[in-house]
Amino acid sequence: MHPLALLGGTFDPVHNGHLRAAWEAAEQLDAEVCLLPANVPPHRPQPVLDAAQRVALLELALAGQSRLSLDTRELRRAGPSYTVDTLHELRAEIGPARPLLLLLGIDAFAGLPSWNRWLQLFELAHIAVLDRPGHSRDYAAALQEQIAARRCAVDAGWRDRGAGRVLFLDILELDISATAIRAQLAAGREPRYLLPDAVLAQIRRRGWYAQAPAA
Repeated sequence: MHPLALLGGTFDPVHNGHLRAAWEAAEQLDAEVCLLPANVPPHRPQPVLDAAQRVALLELALAGQSRLSLDTRELRRAGPSYTVDTLHELRAEIGPARPLLLLLGIDAFAGLPSWNRWLQLFELAHIAVLDRPGHSRDYAAALQEQIAARRCAVDAGWRDRGAGRVLFLDILELDISATAIRAQLAAGREPRYLLPDAVLAQIRRRGWYAQAPAA
């Protein structure tokens, strides 16, 4: 069955770094990739824009193509957006056999042992790490054990099962930060070419991020 992959985040705002990583993952994995905005992210500051505003920007960013899609289930769920809950919910919908992948940046992957019920993630999905050259791989011992037991190549060893493998994807790194984009907008600067033109136009039209958040 065609693999399904998830790329989570606050997308505050969505930018070309998110979109390029999702697109490369879709190509390398031959998978449908869903962008999954978090409601209450447990590992980072709360978003500046509300759920409806972030969804509006994501819809603009994803227009005109069919490979990347949007999944808003975490925005409809109260409380912290724990990934393990989302994967349990998806598994109930798609069954145990379809390959499901959780896409994680290298920094998020390194912090995986701090996540809620993190070992259950491997029972529910494959973990696909969006790797980048030169990054330190000094992982915690518990995570090293999981990598050693589960690692496989991108082109083999995971498509015949629904979950349980760890694979590393070499992707083109676009070092774009949503925090830096928000700072540029608050300073009255133009972060053009860091995010889609339609997204920037909507932000300008609505006056979003025009002021720096209070400390």
